Amino acid sequence: MELLKQVEKNYISADNFLRAELSEKIQWSLTQRDVNLIELLMPVWSWLYRYYFQVKTDGWHHIPTEGKVLLVGSHNGGMASPDLVMMMYDWFSRFGTERLVYGLMHPYAWKVSPEIAQLAQKVGAIVAHPKMASAAFEMGASVLVYPGGQYDMFRNHSERHKIHFAGNHGFVKLALKQEVPIIPVISVGAHDTLIVLCDCYDLVKQLHQLGLPWLYQIDPGIFPIYLGLPWGLSIGPLPNIPLPVQIHTRVCHPITFERYGQDAAKDRNYVNDCYELVHHQMQEELNQLVIDTQKYP
Repeated sequence: MELLKQVEKNYISADNFLRAELSEKIQWSLTQRDVNLIELLMPVWSWLYRYYFQVKTDGWHHIPTEGKVLLVGSHNGGMASPDLVMMMYDWFSRFGTERLVYGLMHPYAWKVSPEIAQLAQKVGAIVAHPKMASAAFEMGASVLVYPGGQYDMFRNHSERHKIHFAGNHGFVKLALKQEVPIIPVISVGAHDTLIVLCDCYDLVKQLHQLGLPWLYQIDPGIFPIYLGLPWGLSIGPLPNIPLPVQIHTRVCHPITFERYGQDAAKDRNYVNDCYELVHHQMQEELNQLVIDTQKYP
C-alpha cells in the first residue's frame, strides 16, 4: 500500500514538473515575437505583395479593430505558402505590428530546421498545441491556424479550389473553448505557384517499411511530386520558391456557433456539426472567389 502511494506521489510530482516545464515553454515562445524584425521585413513583403504576386484582397472589414478572433485558413503553395505571408503583410499594414497575432506551426518545423523555425517564431509563429493557442488567446492575441497542414499545402493541383482540413477538428474545439468567432481567410492563385502532380506517400511508406529511413526520422504523412522552382521536378515535401503568379485573398464574414464553452467542446456530435458548417461555408466562399477572379482578373 505504501509503495502504491509513493508511486502515485512520484507520478503527481512528474506531472507537475511537466506542467511547469510546458508553462515555461509557452511563456518563452509567446515572448519571442520581435516587432523590430517584423518592421524590417515589411518593405520586403511590400515588394512581393505589389510586384511579385500583385495581390488583390478584400473583406478586411470583417475583422474587428479590437478583440481576439480565430483566423482559419486553407494552405496553398507548398512549404512557401505565399498567401499566408501576404495575409500577414495585410494584417500588419492594416492593424499595425503591435496588434498581437500568432500563427500555429507544426512542431516538426523546429526539428527539420531550427534556424528557420526560430525566424518564424520572431514574426509570430508558435507550436501548434492547444495549450499554446489558449495561452495566446488569454493574453488577448488573435490566432491563425491552417487545419489541413501539410496535407493541404501539398494537395493535388486539381484540388486547388477545394477546402481540405484533413479531418482536423481541433480548431473548432479551440474556438468553442475560447468563445471566439472563426474568421475564414481564403485565396486563389497561391496554389498555382507550384504544380502538385500527385502524392506517392503510400509507395514511399512501403519502402520505409523495407528499411528506407525517413529524413530527419520524421514521417511526413505526404510525399508529393511537383513542378516548381528551384528544382524543376521535385519529389518529397521540399521547400520551394513560388512562381510569380497573381494571388487574390479574401477575409470572409465571421462564423459563430449556437453554443460555446467546455461542454460544447466535449460534445463530439456538436463539434462535428460545427466543423461541417465551417467547411461548407469556406467552400462556398472559395467557390465565389474563384468566380470573382475569373470575372474580374
